[in-house]
Amino acid sequence: MITSYISHRDCGQHFMGPTHPESPLRLQAIERQLALSGVIQHVQQYSARAATLEQLARVHPMRHLQALEKCPPQAGQLLTINEDTVMCADSLVAARLAAGAVVRGVDQVMRDQADNVFCAVRPPGHHAERADAMGFCFYNNVAVGALHARQHYGVKRIAILDFDVHQGNGTVDIFKHDPDTLVCSSFQDAMYPWRYLESRWEHIHNTPLSEGSGSLAFRRAIEAQWLKKLDDFKPELILISAGFDAHREDPMAELCLEDDDYYWVTLLAMDVARRHCQGRIVSVLEGGYCLEALGRSTEAHLKALAGLPMQDGLDARAGSHRPGQHPSDQLDLAPPTVDALPPRSASGTPDGSQPPLAKPAEDERDHPLF
Repeated sequence: MITSYISHRDCGQHFMGPTHPESPLRLQAIERQLALSGVIQHVQQYSARAATLEQLARVHPMRHLQALEKCPPQAGQLLTINEDTVMCADSLVAARLAAGAVVRGVDQVMRDQADNVFCAVRPPGHHAERADAMGFCFYNNVAVGALHARQHYGVKRIAILDFDVHQGNGTVDIFKHDPDTLVCSSFQDAMYPWRYLESRWEHIHNTPLSEGSGSLAFRRAIEAQWLKKLDDFKPELILISAGFDAHREDPMAELCLEDDDYYWVTLLAMDVARRHCQGRIVSVLEGGYCLEALGRSTEAHLKALAGLPMQDGLDARAGSHRPGQHPSDQLDLAPPTVDALPPRSASGTPDGSQPPLAKPAEDERDHPLF
């Protein structure tokens, strides 16, 4: 199993202010956790390359791209694009690298240079609509990768799986009229971005989860609502918008996922990829704003991609799939500190207070699915 890890130090130059949750500290937290755990030694590391104008223009209208290019302020200044998205002098440099990382990841899996890829980049992208930058996002990274795969390699059927706590409205906006792209998105119901929450398109599948939902509700919903659609669709490539802000420790919402839920859902995606597209998966970072939880969740995601077990028996609780075994076959079985890290206030609670952990809707850890 060859897992590629694509990042770039200049993604850390994008800065939206000292209290903004989408902080350069996010990538630092991931890098430290992967180094401490030793996972980074099991992947092949590459630098992202900036997306070209041609690659971006397959997704976003040229007029929109040109308007964004006129926006960056002078060094040391910030420009507010909308209520939650801010630009500094280096923001579009980082954004082009983030989109270009997914392009390079697609190149690697399509050329059999890697089995799967994780892109540790920022800014995120799944809220960026065809002609609207929003939700911390400028370019839709996963969409740029998808249309590169289609244009350059002739990939027809592409599945995009999004498990961020916020619905990927930008991805829906871009692919809503493209039935050759299946979009499956799980998210907390009745919250940002409040767009496209009800799908009118058969290839756009929303999986809303109620406030307080935890591991059991998440796993049940994914198995019940995604698997058949994916198997019927038979994707030739799977892209993942990997948001880790549905974690119970994350201050941005009220879902209650654990580290091993990200291991589990990654195994599920890999199982589908083995059946239909030679294991080809390219995953890209979206949300995740509790730095400690972000590092651990990314570690779990990358361990699954690299074929490594979770520690402390979590792989058993995650319902690890054996090669050739359908994930739903396991439903009736026994189922499935870093000193340098900044305080929680750097993740979006500027007063330094610890946001209360949301509680699961039920005592799920006693359920036989685990």
